[in-house]
Order: sequence, then C-alpha cells, then structure tokens
Amino acid sequence: MDQAKALGKGRVKAGAVSTALDRRAPTGRTLRAFGLTEVPTPLPGGQGTSWVSGGVVLKPVTSPEFQDWLGSVLGGIPDDGFRLARAVPTRDDGWTFEGWSATYKLAGVAPDHARNPAWQEILQAGRSFHRATAGLPQPEFLAGTDSWWSRADRRAWSGDWGTVSPALARLVARLHQPGLDLGPAQVVHGDLTMNVLLEPGRAPAIIDVSPYWRPPAYAEGVVLADALCWHGAPGSLLDDLGVPVAAVAQALLFRALTTQERADAGVGLGTFDAEVARYEAAAAAIGL
Repeated sequence: MDQAKALGKGRVKAGAVSTALDRRAPTGRTLRAFGLTEVPTPLPGGQGTSWVSGGVVLKPVTSPEFQDWLGSVLGGIPDDGFRLARAVPTRDDGWTFEGWSATYKLAGVAPDHARNPAWQEILQAGRSFHRATAGLPQPEFLAGTDSWWSRADRRAWSGDWGTVSPALARLVARLHQPGLDLGPAQVVHGDLTMNVLLEPGRAPAIIDVSPYWRPPAYAEGVVLADALCWHGAPGSLLDDLGVPVAAVAQALLFRALTTQERADAGVGLGTFDAEVARYEAAAAAIGL
C-alpha cells in the first residue's frame, strides 16, 4: 500500500484544520473570481477534491492562513532548479474565494519508482527548493496547526510520544535519538515523495507544499523513509544519496506516530499491523 495514498485519505496540509472531504465542483462565481472560463473537470488522484480549469487547479481551502502564506510569501521565491506550483490570485488580489484556492497546473508526472526509481531527482529538487526557502521567516500559522501529521511531527521532535500501542512502543524507542541535531530549522516541504513531477527537458515541478519548520535533512529523511517503507528501496540508498541514518530514523518515527494518530481516530485500523511491519523492516534496513 502506497504511503502517500494511505495517508492521503482525509489529508490536510500542515497549516490546515481537519475537515470532511468536499467533492463539490467550483461554481461559476468561483471560476470568474479566478479569471477562468473553462468548465472544470475533476483532477485524478489525491483526495478527489481538486478540479482543473484552463490550466489552473482549484481545491477547497482548509486554511486561509496557509493559502495567504503560499501566495504572498512562498510565491516570492525564485524558481532555480525547480518549478513551483504557485498560487493564482483572484481578480481582486486575494488568495481565496468562497472557500476555494487555486494554483497553476504544471506539466509533469509523478515517478513510477517500481519501474524507474527517481529518488535522486526528488532529492535534488528538494535541495534546490530548500536553498530558495532558507531565508524565509517561520510561518506564524504553523504553531496552530492541528492534523494527524502536525501532531505526529510535534510528538516526534518533542520526545513526548504520548500513548502508543504495544505494537509500536518498542519501535518508537528504537528510533528515538536523544540530542538529535540535523542542522538549523527552516521552511521545508515535508512531503516531497509524491509531490515532485518530472517532465523531460524541464526542471522538476514541486506541488502541494506541506510546510514544516525543520532541518532540510529531515525532509530528505522523510523521502528516504517512504522509499524504504513503500517502494522497496534498499538501505544502501542512504549512502548513495548522502542522507544520514539519523534523518531517516527521525522520519520513520514521524511516520510511525502518524500511523498512531490515524489509529487513535479510528482510521486505518485494518492496515495498522502491516504499516508497523514496514517501519520495523525499514529500521532494520538502516541498522537500527
């Protein structure tokens, strides 16, 4: 089971508040607000809540603060080694309209790692993106985020894991690293694995930014953790790509605690043991 697909059900951004999935189509008023005229069509994949019109992707807003930041702050970084799916302003220079947001649709497809692994390309795109975001201030809205992912991230980095199931307890203890230092924190994209699109002759496209205030090495660790858990990558990939074991261990801890958060909400119980087994195998693959 693909981790991104498993965690994508009910997914919200790092700056979002959990909401029920909304599969309504954007209205004519919404289209006009963003300067669009084409009849919207559903965008395949993801949560099934996004629509495409005239080269623009529209999706329901989960956090106005995040959307304002995406447009006014992140939209100001230069494309250098990547293409960013930038926010589209409304005709009155806002970033949302009646519960909808918009970003430009970029050419490219997600890599098929089963046939042609592209982990190096994803990491290179992430490194370019993180060089561009290195000078950004810490987003204020991150402190108030409340989702499975944001809670699991805080638990993983605080060392206060809360209550975990017996199946995860020993693994969490194995992955915990007292005194962990992966470098200074900055704005990072914490979910690059399935959100880098490749197109021949063009720089990689970065979409669906999930902002965290963490070291870039940690964001790379998440990619490698996903590669090990969900795409059959070998433990040697860490050395091949220059990602430290500590970063991957911290990312596995984050993913494991996210699985716990979902289970606490009654989601994914049928796959809980299988996910734990994947984390165990990945930890063993990196020597933990």
